[in-house]
Amino acid sequence: MSHQVDYAALATGKWYEDLEPGLVIKSAITRTVTETDNLLFSALTHNSAWLHLDEEYCKTQMFKTRIVNSMFTLSLLCGIQVADVTLGTTLANLGFSDIKFPKPVFFGDTIYVETEVLGRRESKSRPDAGIVDFEHRGINQRGETVAVLRRQGLMSKRPAKAA
Repeated sequence: MSHQVDYAALATGKWYEDLEPGLVIKSAITRTVTETDNLLFSALTHNSAWLHLDEEYCKTQMFKTRIVNSMFTLSLLCGIQVADVTLGTTLANLGFSDIKFPKPVFFGDTIYVETEVLGRRESKSRPDAGIVDFEHRGINQRGETVAVLRRQGLMSKRPAKAA
């Protein structure tokens, strides 16, 4: 006998109907970025940029120290928002755009995410879903925005109650 998991009941993300334009959700999760995070991500992605790995080189550059790999920062933003915004309710990511890194992330920075719903529309091909435009903003412990990206997601509508 197999046990059926009711994933809809476990979902902590917002359903399409909950995602009204103008809604801003601040992540409950924060993350302090470490040197190890940066090293492992850079190694995993074969990014050998000196800006992320060579402290002596960086002393001669504008930030005077290593900076966190911006692709790690981007991935972190997308990950942090999941529990509060999209866990169990996203069917697909449809695209990313307007990615910006206005400030660098340094080792020891603690990041949280604000997600704003920019717009939404019904899906033409999926009556059980809608398309939502999000903006995710990564903010450090100093209140500085370190990354911004726009994402379009195919989001589940709230399941109908079983009769």
